[in-house]
Amino acid sequence: MLNIPGDVRWTQKGITVVGGHRYGSLHFQLYYPLGLCVDDDQTVALVDQLHHRIVQWKKGDNYGHVIAGGKGSGNELNQLKYPTDILSDQETDRLIVCDRGNRRILQWSLRRGTEQGELLIDNIAYYELVMNNQRYRYVSDIEKHAVRRYQLGTHNGTVVAGGNGEGVYLNQLNIPELSFCRSTTECLCIRQLQSSCNAVE
Repeated sequence: MLNIPGDVRWTQKGITVVGGHRYGSLHFQLYYPLGLCVDDDQTVALVDQLHHRIVQWKKGDNYGHVIAGGKGSGNELNQLKYPTDILSDQETDRLIVCDRGNRRILQWSLRRGTEQGELLIDNIAYYELVMNNQRYRYVSDIEKHAVRRYQLGTHNGTVVAGGNGEGVYLNQLNIPELSFCRSTTECLCIRQLQSSCNAVE
């Protein structure tokens, strides 16, 4: 996970580091890019959703390298179907992929020669995932309107927010999205895709 100091100052002018060449299927093109992660060495990996693949760019690369999927839409362990999010686990040198179209989360080794992913969690409608310093994985379940937490190596998650059906009460969520912030204390932020102005306590 990228470690950004709290007093960092950002430049006011951005540069394109990935894509920017119209949509297409070549290794320097993207088609509906979504989730991305940046490692400490500035390697960028991102979801190229409509190509059903995860593409990686190392600093200075002109072309991306497919590191997961890229074999058409499908449900085999070497395929993805409309992936939505990824996270990089630098401690284990693995990539965690939210494979939404197949209702599963896969883990891919980043070692050269890896041909397929390993199933971590299946049969659930995930959209996003984040991981904290204690290596807990948090995933948004957009079907059950809940956020679940998974310990490393476990397949059964614990509901930490929502899970009481779709609604406007404080114990309910409506298609949750996740983000993660780091400061002196960690926090998990949950945003609802369909928010209501009439929330009820």
